[in-house]
Amino acid sequence: MASRDAILAALRRNAPAEPPAPSLAGLGATFTDLPAQLAAAVGAVGGTCVRVPDVAAAHAALAALPGATGATRVASLVPGVGQPTVALADVADPHELADLELAILPGRLAVAENAAVWVDGADLPHRAVFALTQHLVLVVHARDVVPDLHAAYERLAARAPGYGVFISGPSKTADIEQVLVIGAHGARTCAVILVG
Repeated sequence: MASRDAILAALRRNAPAEPPAPSLAGLGATFTDLPAQLAAAVGAVGGTCVRVPDVAAAHAALAALPGATGATRVASLVPGVGQPTVALADVADPHELADLELAILPGRLAVAENAAVWVDGADLPHRAVFALTQHLVLVVHARDVVPDLHAAYERLAARAPGYGVFISGPSKTADIEQVLVIGAHGARTCAVILVG
């Protein structure tokens, strides 16, 4: 044991000094028009982005979104947007949401670079709602659009620990033959309504 300890002590004495952590300054993306970049990114990931001036216009914009017209099982956690027929707070078992057609959820922030929308677990009575619904609508205020994930994580650092998820477009998966399947593990469509 003495020779082992002597070798380890010699290694510690002769170890090089740890280099300083690299600076992350200047790594972030910059865009001249964050809402326009967000709309382009949402389209690139297979979603739809609609910009409206207020919540009333957001409610009216639902009619043009895929899956919204004719949906009978609708859940909305955004006051004034949609006509919910399912009260998520009253659902005891998430299995009851298996036939949910449309879910309208609040997004706390949106990332212009990659169309990721942060949905906070504190806003969801059931985490399964965004995965079980056929069509998903995320409502985000224009003031909450950030350029990149660096800025998003800076803003999220102040929140209390807990569940949350970034959602970017509809559910997608591909196999080794590069066959893309939309909606296999979650929503078949995903729309972002940008308010303001």
